[in-house]
Amino acid sequence: MRKVINKEKLDFYISKFNINEIFSSDMSQYMELFLFQKGEYICKTDERLEYLFFFVEGRAKVYSTLSNGKSLLLCFYRSFKVLGDVECLYYETANSNVQIIEDTYCIGISFHNIRKFARDDSKFLRYVCDSLGEKLIRLSKYSSINLLYPLENRLASYILADTSNSMYAGEKSIVFEGNLSEVAELLGTSYRHLLRTLNNLCTQRLIKKNLQAYEILDLEKLRKLAGDLYE
Repeated sequence: MRKVINKEKLDFYISKFNINEIFSSDMSQYMELFLFQKGEYICKTDERLEYLFFFVEGRAKVYSTLSNGKSLLLCFYRSFKVLGDVECLYYETANSNVQIIEDTYCIGISFHNIRKFARDDSKFLRYVCDSLGEKLIRLSKYSSINLLYPLENRLASYILADTSNSMYAGEKSIVFEGNLSEVAELLGTSYRHLLRTLNNLCTQRLIKKNLQAYEILDLEKLRKLAGDLYE
């Protein structure tokens, strides 16, 4: 995580997402811009956060760590989201992991300033209630996805999320190079079943195995298979 000193960029994001409208009073003076690079974490399970973060640009995967040590994918972030809303009010540790999969900008307000200037702000508290309600609905949706959708659909969604940076850059060859053991765990399946599913996608000519990676051959069909899962 690196603090970015760029007032013009900070003001652009504040204006774009109307962040100051979340509060009854002007909180822009307490807002800071942070850059998270690929592979870094915004938060980890059972670790304390120091900032309320507004996710304004980039992409990240959100997953929970279970009591048996395994992990399960919940969703991907690529649009405006708030992180740390529960933690900033109740002094709790994070209950999920948010890991960056492409360089990401977040606007942060320290918990100290949130608790000092916004904890009794009814407008901000209403926003937090709405945010928590939305997260509860999404959690129900993601639980259903992990239980009811075939691995083929969920894997297609994961591949698209993992390679989105190459798509936006307009690269001719889009390659999926994810750690397959990690992917199998996040998708709640066995390594063997994951390999079978990857082979099925190869048979359908959606992807092609290329050494230790998989090249996307038919992006549109892969998108159709993925739908809007994990979004």
